[in-house]
Amino acid sequence: MNRKYTYFVIIFLMITSLIVFGRIAHNGFIHYDDNLYITDNLYVQSGFDFQNIKWAFTAIVVSNWHPLTLLSHMLDWSLFGNNAGGHHLVSLLLHIGSVILLFLFLYKTTHHLWPSAFAAAFFALHPLRVESVAWAAERKDVLSMFFAMTALYAYAFYAENRRLSKYLLCLFLFALALMSKPMMVTFPFVLLLLDYWPLHRLQIPLSSTEKSFKTIGYLLAEKIPFFILAGAVSAIAFWAQHKIGAMVNMDSIPLTERLSNAAVSYGNYLWKMFWPANLAVFYPFEHSLPVWKLFTSTVMILIITAFVFYFMKKLPFLFTGWFLYLGTLIPVIGLVQVGDQAMADRYTYLPSIGISIMLAWSCFNFIKTENNRKAVLLPMATMVLILLASLTWQRCGHWKNSIILFRQAIGVTQKNDKMHHNLGASFFKEGRPGEALYHFNQAIRINPTYPALNGRGDLYARAGRYREALHDFNKVISIKPDFPDGYYNRGLIYEKLGHYQLAIDDFSKAIQLNHNHSNAYNSRGIVYARSGQYQPAINDFTKALSINPGDPHAYGNRAIVHFQQGNNEPGCQDVKALCDQGDCRALEEAQAKGLCR
Repeated sequence: MNRKYTYFVIIFLMITSLIVFGRIAHNGFIHYDDNLYITDNLYVQSGFDFQNIKWAFTAIVVSNWHPLTLLSHMLDWSLFGNNAGGHHLVSLLLHIGSVILLFLFLYKTTHHLWPSAFAAAFFALHPLRVESVAWAAERKDVLSMFFAMTALYAYAFYAENRRLSKYLLCLFLFALALMSKPMMVTFPFVLLLLDYWPLHRLQIPLSSTEKSFKTIGYLLAEKIPFFILAGAVSAIAFWAQHKIGAMVNMDSIPLTERLSNAAVSYGNYLWKMFWPANLAVFYPFEHSLPVWKLFTSTVMILIITAFVFYFMKKLPFLFTGWFLYLGTLIPVIGLVQVGDQAMADRYTYLPSIGISIMLAWSCFNFIKTENNRKAVLLPMATMVLILLASLTWQRCGHWKNSIILFRQAIGVTQKNDKMHHNLGASFFKEGRPGEALYHFNQAIRINPTYPALNGRGDLYARAGRYREALHDFNKVISIKPDFPDGYYNRGLIYEKLGHYQLAIDDFSKAIQLNHNHSNAYNSRGIVYARSGQYQPAINDFTKALSINPGDPHAYGNRAIVHFQQGNNEPGCQDVKALCDQGDCRALEEAQAKGLCR
């Protein structure tokens, strides 16, 4: 390697990435999964201890098992707290690390500096990367990619001399990537493609000689531990998504619609790599795709595939790049549908490397002489990277806050009920009920789903419009009978209306569906206390505290019940616990009444 140029490329990749993505340091958290992973996650916020580490390795969060991602969020919160900029910068540093490792891998295995540099830069600065880097909840993307690229680099060294230590290092790093995001299950397949090119460990088409069969047999056997790990994590992911109910059944989206969406998505992803316009945080699933879209995308995929096979011996990088793109998208292409999105920018994080390789080495091979490469490719590459960088910088601004992001998504997509609902929830959170109600209504008009109805019902309840709220919560429960918050919210309305037994029944149902619903325990305890059932009330407040230690509402409510029963000592302990958290008003009142010393 020419170290001077190598260091120049590394510094260039670092500085340009920092400049282009740097504005995310001033972005906030997003009201879309960030709350589930970070801002409302008490395990993440309570820091590192044995119980929280155990939780990270056993919890299913947002339908996924990814313990290292949860631990990284814990570390970020301990360092930065609710300062979102710190979380975003860590994600950016992980992205930069992945970019540098990709460059080093390509240069080490091909010995071509400038194609390796352009492929890494194209990958690094593309607007499709923004979702993975700028969204705090997508830490799993950048963390898994960092470990995968580290494993890839280790594999390049192993391929040189087949030392066991390097093999085990690669396997270990792959395990870390899997524990960051299950999408990395395609990694063994990627290694086999790289064995063909650029590592040249496997020649295709294979001859019929005994040596060829031994080679492919050895390479496949070599990947068995990788496939075992991938299979185990795939089984865990399948179980987790099925358990949480995130997996869409065939009745909702038939196989024919899934296949059609997969074919169109392959074409759309490819189109957005070369024309990255109208990007959105959420693309709604289209149940009736235009025939021309399906035909165009299918024909394009078949033509490229045939072209790649025809030139696979002369231009082997096309084979590796194209099938890396096709293969690594399989877990998220929608054949097994998780969630209600048609596609997602973040899903291109690993697959786009294949297209970057195809583009970089095609240009390099098309223009043969060094002088022509300098005269033609250098200015062209510079213009392409400047254009991508400007689009990425602009896209990072869309992630400034929830309202800007969701408005932009609504503007570039059609019938996006999910984004109308999220925008309504964001306005509601900011105390803008009129705008929130408008977007909840828009979401329900497009698709009356239970989240939008639940959001509107909550808004009605806060405004004192209990009859309308009750109507929405009844509809939520009819659509989603296993949704605990539907029962919880309806129970709150019954409590307001004085229907205590109905409230208790709904809170109990919410608890039955979610044993860790601390708010339901707390609210049921309040109703028990109001109806004179003091011991069940105390039991519920105690249970709420066991789920959510330090919950001020549970401490305060339990203290009131203790004082009502004349049990001053435990009541004083509760108000003192509140005072330790910084709220001493209840303790001062109790002392003024002579209940506590």
